[in-house]
Parts: sequence; C-alpha cells; structure tokens
Amino acid sequence: MAQVGTDVQHAAEILARGGLVAIPTETVYGLAADALNPAAVLRIFEAKQRPHFDPLIVHVPDLESARELSSDMHPLAVRLAEAFWPGPLTLVVPKADRVPDLVTSGLDTVGLRVPAHPLTLELLRLCGRPLAAPSANPFGYVSPTAAAHVNAQLSERVDYILDGGPTQVGIESTIVGFEPDGLVVYRLGGLEVGAIESVIGKVRLAINQSSDPKAPGQLLNHYAPRIPVHIFNGQIPDGWADKGFGIIALNTVPSGLFPKEKRLLSIDGDLNEAARNLFAALRELGDMPLAGIVAVPLPEVGLGPAMNDRLRRAAGPRPQ
Repeated sequence: MAQVGTDVQHAAEILARGGLVAIPTETVYGLAADALNPAAVLRIFEAKQRPHFDPLIVHVPDLESARELSSDMHPLAVRLAEAFWPGPLTLVVPKADRVPDLVTSGLDTVGLRVPAHPLTLELLRLCGRPLAAPSANPFGYVSPTAAAHVNAQLSERVDYILDGGPTQVGIESTIVGFEPDGLVVYRLGGLEVGAIESVIGKVRLAINQSSDPKAPGQLLNHYAPRIPVHIFNGQIPDGWADKGFGIIALNTVPSGLFPKEKRLLSIDGDLNEAARNLFAALRELGDMPLAGIVAVPLPEVGLGPAMNDRLRRAAGPRPQ
C-alpha cells in the first residue's frame, strides 16, 4: 500500500524529483506530476493505463500562473476564472509552448484550473510548478473521492497520497472551451451551467461521447465500476432479478423493484449531497457480488445533468 499522510513538504519533494502524488481537490482526488516534466507526465499515463490521446488537466494556484501556461487567455476565460476560481471549473485555452505536447495529447489547447482545496493550493505554491492531474484511478473506472479509494486502486503505482479528507463536490470539474462560434461546455461537472451563463451569457453544450476528445471525460467508457451498469428505463436486464442486483437512486426505489443492495444518494433529495455520494455508491456496489447496478436517472436540474452524464458513461462499453 502507498504511504498516506498530510505532509505537503514531503509531497513537494516527491514531485520535484519526478514522482507521482495523489492530491485532494474539492471534486475528486487527482494523480499529480510536474506538468512541465514529460518523463513525470508519462508516469501518469502508465500508472492509470490511460490512452495518450486523452488530454490531462493542469492545476495551478492562481490566475496569474494560468496566464503563464496560455498563449492567449480569452477575455471571457478571464471573467470566468475571476468568478469561479478556485473552484470546479476547467478552462480550455490555447497553450503556451512550454506546456509539453504529452500533457495536451498533441492539441494546441490546454485545460487549466485552480482547485479549491487548502492542502493542494499549499502544495502548488510550495512546489512552484503546475501539476498535471487526472483522476487518481485506473483509466475508465470510478473516480476516487477519498484517500482510501486511491490506495485501493493505485497503491503501488503512486509514491504518496496526500490525504485531504473526503471530497466536498464529488464529481469532476465542468470543462469550458472557446470555439469560433462561441463558448462550449465540453464536460458537465461540479459547476452548474446556469452559473456560467449568469457571468458570460449563453453557452453551447458539446458533451457527446468521443473517440477524439478535446477535453477529459468525453470518452464513452468512463466512470465505470467493476460490474455492469444499466440506466433504468422501466425494466431491468434479463436474469438480474434472479442473481440479485444493486440500485442507485436519489431517495426512493421505483415500485416493483426489489434490489439486493441499494444506495440512496440523498434522503432529503439534495442534489449537492447526491453528487458527493455518487462515486462512492458506484464503487461500493461495484465491489459486491451482484449481477449489475440499476441506476435511476436524477432530476435534470442543478447538478443532476452532470450526474446523469456520469451514469450514462458508466453504463457504456466496459473498459478492456
């Protein structure tokens, strides 16, 4: 098992020599390396078994640091950063030459964000380097929301786990990019689209599954537990009732369903609480001897669309 602790200085020293450190953020735990060190970044792809065509998000301590990694920060990007950083928002902007192509999967853009977690902000300031950090889990599987989740899935592949406690948002950041026809949301996440539109006006959604992603989290086989997931449409797959299945729902189980295990995300119907519990529920049920998991779609308001997006991708083709 990996060493787990709260020693920010130790984490910074590991990163300085090209190591991997799992870091806490308000969204999920990330697997971090020095973003300007291609050899260290390569270790991220190897540890996660992540395809090199899937770009990484780079974490920085503030807007000034983000400007240093972009050749052209769009004025609307600056407005969004000023409004929502630190926070669960990633901005895809033209990259500076100093950002390695490995980080961006050869794209001429880079995803940047300032995480809202005191330990990781301290780490970023202490090490003085931007950190590339996708979610700290094997590629395609459920994102970790606690240090123990990282240790369970990546233990021997990570040099240190910086334990910042359970994450407060529970789903990944919202990703916004800039195209000739205007602003585009590439991934729904912890910042609601309505909040973004309140600052810069209407945005276009472009969150379709893709084999040629412009941002992380656009691939079909993301966020998957170890067993199949079925989006509830009034029926369940043949044989699941006999073998026993699990269910994930907001606060009630649909009538006529009799799951062997259930995870209700928020008895009070609080979608923010539901988001914090979603990945843990997928992980817990995914580790049980069940035929599969029935996922009941959440209301399409607030963080509901982002959670439904994760569930649809969890129900996609199984990672190989």
